[in-house]
Amino acid sequence: MSADSRAGSAILEPEPLLENNPSLHSITEAICAPAELPVEKTPIGWIISFMLALGLLGVFGLSVGMLLYKGIGIWGNNQPVGWAWDITNFVWWIGIGHAGTLISAILFLFKQKWRTSINRFAEAMTIFAVVCALQFPIIHTGRPWLAVYWLLPLPNQMSMWPNFRSPLMWDVFAVSTYGLVSLLFWYVGLIPDLATLRDRAKGKVRQVLYGVFAMGWRGSNRHWQHYEKAYLILAGLSTPLVLSVHSVVSFDFATSVLPGWHATIFPPYFVAGAVFSGFGLVMTLMVLAREFYGLKHLVTLRVLENMNKIMLVTGTMVGYAYGMEFFIAYYGGNPYELFTFKNRAFGPYWWAYWSMLTCNVISPQLFWFRAIRRSVPAMFVISIFVNIGMWFERFVIIVTSLHRDFTPSAWGYFRPTLFDIGTYAGTMGLFFTLFLLFLRFLPMIAISEIKGVSPYADPHGKHGHDHDHEHEKESH
Repeated sequence: MSADSRAGSAILEPEPLLENNPSLHSITEAICAPAELPVEKTPIGWIISFMLALGLLGVFGLSVGMLLYKGIGIWGNNQPVGWAWDITNFVWWIGIGHAGTLISAILFLFKQKWRTSINRFAEAMTIFAVVCALQFPIIHTGRPWLAVYWLLPLPNQMSMWPNFRSPLMWDVFAVSTYGLVSLLFWYVGLIPDLATLRDRAKGKVRQVLYGVFAMGWRGSNRHWQHYEKAYLILAGLSTPLVLSVHSVVSFDFATSVLPGWHATIFPPYFVAGAVFSGFGLVMTLMVLAREFYGLKHLVTLRVLENMNKIMLVTGTMVGYAYGMEFFIAYYGGNPYELFTFKNRAFGPYWWAYWSMLTCNVISPQLFWFRAIRRSVPAMFVISIFVNIGMWFERFVIIVTSLHRDFTPSAWGYFRPTLFDIGTYAGTMGLFFTLFLLFLRFLPMIAISEIKGVSPYADPHGKHGHDHDHEHEKESH
């Protein structure tokens, strides 16, 4: 082979998924180290972050307590803005949870090996985001002990509710199914790693706790066969959920006759936006975690760059949907629809609309440049903009479509109260409390899966032969 052809093959050779060819033992040590630290050696950064998260969780408790005592009149909701921050935050949190299922299920079925560095991390975020999202349908009734009855899927013998033709009822089935399947998917993937922590545990309490949740895993051939079948089945179940859950959430709006909501583009538009926002938060937290825990050799720039490419694609899809909404409003000839979209861009909430457009459409376009796609500070900042922009998107869709009704006498303006802000900030506290506990006591990267993409796991590769040769020398 000539020098030129060798140079060409080197250029085409993909960048390795793991840096510095870590051995299988070093992978186990790096991933297990945070979970195996004694309590007295907990990093000070983790303790400070956990105390801040607990403080915000306390704010959530106070806000909800006052809500239950006073009712939803303490929020800024009014007429005509009957839906505001409660539904905005519900849809935003549900969207955050989409990245985990997409990374774990769809990329697994398409055999994308780069997902192995981030799938456990993203799956955990899915569970915690769904927990936060479920708070809002419960508390937005104001008196859950009286009203939650109407949310349950009971036989429809009553004339008004539950109405199984209502998308609000579909939400109950879609979100609960999504949460359950995501939890099972996450837990099944954890079982081999929990057994590893069990076998390495030095304290009796850790051995018992990890042992109970490891369910007697021994790593036998039969165990691995059952594990792979279960994981594949759950991946197959999770894949349609990625598309269905946020489509059903979009039906809360699309099945209405309200200008600004009555749009057939909503299901794919919402799904793309959900994946977009979910990847944004995964990127924000993964960049911090890989830096704080020294996992740069396992979560490489190649993995982060692939995530940025997905954010670029979904962000472009969202931008297309924004433009198509305006075109449909113009082409449809409905004056109320056209007024609604003009009002979004140039009405009292113009600042929210243009903030949404800047964060969601303009900022991800920077990922066309490879230098920015591979710049950790740049991707961190852009991912924060993405999450801000996607929150504004939900706010714009809900509030600007409601605040100016068909007659000027029914126009109003929504202003959040301290209890609106406290409830939303409190769910952030709930999310980060659960997330930090996950980082502290469970492996944030799937040990068994990351070893599967290691060169040492390939019996036909160079490293596999070197590994066997070393064992042969030791046996001699």
